[in-house]
Amino acid sequence: MKQKITVSEGKPYPLGMTVTQRGEINLAAALHGKEDCGVILYPRKGGSRIRLPFHSGNRVGNVRCMKICGLQAQDYDYNFYVGDEIVTDPYARQILGNERWGRRVNPQLRGREDFTAFDWGGDVPPMTPLHDSILYLVHVRGFTRHPSSGVNNRGTFAGIVEKIPYLRSLGITALELMPAYEFVELERRKETRPSDRPEPMDRLTDDSPKERPRINYWGYKEGYYFAPKASYSSSDEPATEFKGMVKSLHENGIEVIMQFYFPKEVKSGFILEVLRYWVYEYHIDGIHLLGEQIPTALLASDPMLANTKLFYYRFPCEEIYGSREIPDYRNLACYREDFLYDMRRFLKGDEDMLGRVLFHLKENPAQTGVVNFIAGYEGFSLADMVSYERRHNEANGEDNRDGRDYDASWNCGAEGRTRRRWICDLRRKQMRNAIALLFFAQGTPMLVSGDEFGQSREGNNNPYCQDNAISWLNWDLTEKNGAFLDFVRAAIRLRKEHPILHRPEEMTMLDYIACGYPDLSYHGREAWRLSVERTSREAGLLYCGNYAKIDKTRDDDFFYIAYNMHWEEKELALPALPAGMHWEKVMDTQDGSVVGDGRVVEKSIRIPGRSIRVIKSFGKPVKEGKRVEGATAF
Repeated sequence: MKQKITVSEGKPYPLGMTVTQRGEINLAAALHGKEDCGVILYPRKGGSRIRLPFHSGNRVGNVRCMKICGLQAQDYDYNFYVGDEIVTDPYARQILGNERWGRRVNPQLRGREDFTAFDWGGDVPPMTPLHDSILYLVHVRGFTRHPSSGVNNRGTFAGIVEKIPYLRSLGITALELMPAYEFVELERRKETRPSDRPEPMDRLTDDSPKERPRINYWGYKEGYYFAPKASYSSSDEPATEFKGMVKSLHENGIEVIMQFYFPKEVKSGFILEVLRYWVYEYHIDGIHLLGEQIPTALLASDPMLANTKLFYYRFPCEEIYGSREIPDYRNLACYREDFLYDMRRFLKGDEDMLGRVLFHLKENPAQTGVVNFIAGYEGFSLADMVSYERRHNEANGEDNRDGRDYDASWNCGAEGRTRRRWICDLRRKQMRNAIALLFFAQGTPMLVSGDEFGQSREGNNNPYCQDNAISWLNWDLTEKNGAFLDFVRAAIRLRKEHPILHRPEEMTMLDYIACGYPDLSYHGREAWRLSVERTSREAGLLYCGNYAKIDKTRDDDFFYIAYNMHWEEKELALPALPAGMHWEKVMDTQDGSVVGDGRVVEKSIRIPGRSIRVIKSFGKPVKEGKRVEGATAF
C-alpha cells in the first residue's frame, strides 16, 4: 500500500530536520538562489528515494521550509538539493557515509537526525576555575590507536573512557580534544612540480592520475559542526558514545574542551549556534576557537556561554567588559605561542630572555586568563624540541618544504637520535626544565598528550597527514621513560597542592597584607636584588605562602624557585624566613629528584648550569607579622 504523504507550510527555525510534537517532520534549510530546490529522503531499510520540492510560498528570507506528514523521521536519512547539486545539511546531527576512517566517501554523505535518548543522570559540570585547571591536548584517534594503548576500543571516544584511570593518575583537570566533529579526512591533492605548493581539495571523487589521496589527520578544515565524528565512535551511535564519554569524564572531575576550526567564510551567527548546541546538547565545558574572523565579542557576551571556557588568540576586553569590570567567573583565556617561543629560547640559553621569562611566570590577567604551553600539536613535540634543530618532514611528501622554518629548538649537541650518554642526559634535563617552567608559571598550563612520557614525532614538526606511529601515542614509553613521567606527575601534584603556585589573580609584588613579605619577589646574588641584564640567565623567585590558604584553613608554605639557564653554575641568595622556619629542597631538575633530602638550606644555594631547583619552607613561624629587614618589591 502506497504511503500517503502530505506537505504543508513548515517552520523556518530550527534549521535542519526536527520532529514536531505530533510526529511530523519539519525541514528547514538556508538555500540561496532561484533554482528548484527541495529535500531527498533515503529510506534506511531500502526502497525508492523520495524527492520533495520546497514551494516558493514556504520561504522566510533565504530559509526554505516544509512540514511532512505520513512519514516517520527515524526511517529516513536526507539531503537537500539545489538544481542538480546535492547538499548535505550543515545542521545535521549525524552524518552518514564517512563512518570508516580514511575511506572514500561512498556514495554520498547524508544527514540523519539523532533520536536516541540519553540519560545524563545527575551530570554536573566540574566548572574548574582557570587558575586551578591543567589542560591536556588529545587527538581522539591518535590517543589510543596504537596497539600498546591496551584498550578494547582503540582510537575512539570509548577508548578515552578506558584511559580515565591514567588521566586521573596524571592529575589533569580538562581534556582538550582536537576536532572531533564530523569532517572528511580523505582529501585529494594534485601532483605538483617541486617548486609548487600542493593545494588540498575537498575530497576524493575520481581516480584521476594527477591526483592522489591524502589524510587530513588533524581535521582543521570546514566540517559538519553539529555531528560528532562517526569514525571516532566504536558503535553506530556516535552521539551517544560522545555523551557517555563526557559524562564519565565529569564523574571523575575532568572537563571536556572542544576545538572548533572555522574558516573565515563561516558566518558569525552560525558559529554561535554551533557552540550553543554543543554546550546544551553535549554538556561540553569549553571551546578552543581556531580560525580567522571569529566573533569573539559576540561569543564572550552570550549569556548561554557565560559559564563555558572560551579560548582564542585574543579577546577585545574593553568591548566585552569595559575597562574595570572583572567577571564573576573568568571563562575567557588567551591562547598564544608567546610563552612557547620565549621559554624555548630561555631553555637553550639565548641572551636577553630573563625579562620575558619573568613576565610569563607572573602573567595572570584579571579579565582573561592565559593558557601557557611549551609544545603544541604543531611544531616539535617536547622530546623533539631538545633533539632536533631542523624539521624532518620528508614523510609528508612535500620535499620537506612544509612546516615551520624556526622552532626555537636546540638538539643538545647532535641532530636526532644518539647514544651519546651526555647528550641524552642533557636532553632529559632540558625536558624536566621545560616541565618546571610550564607548571610553575601562574597561567593555565596545557600539556600535549604523550609529552609527559617523551613521545617523539621523529623530527616532524607538521604531522598533519601522519595517521601512523609518528602521531599515535606509544604507551610502552610510559615504562621506558617512567622516571620522566613520575617527574611530570610530581610537578602537577606540587602545583595543585599549593595554591600560592596558581593564584586566582595576578601577583602584585607588594606586601599588601603587612606580613613582612610581598606575595612575589625576585632575588639574585643578593637577596631582594635581581639584576636583569642582557646576559642574565638566572633568578630566584620567592612566593610567600601567607597570601594563599590550603583548604581555606591554613597559610600555604613559602617557595623559592631558582632558575639557571646559564651553562655554568650560579649562586643565588636565599631570603631569610620567619623565625622557626627553614628551607629544604623538594624538587631538582638536575637529577630529577622529586623528594626532599631533609637537609636544611641556608643563606645561598649553588645551582648547576641549565637546571631549576624548588625549595620549600618547613616548620612554623614563632612570631607572625614580623617584617624582614630590607624586604622590598622588585
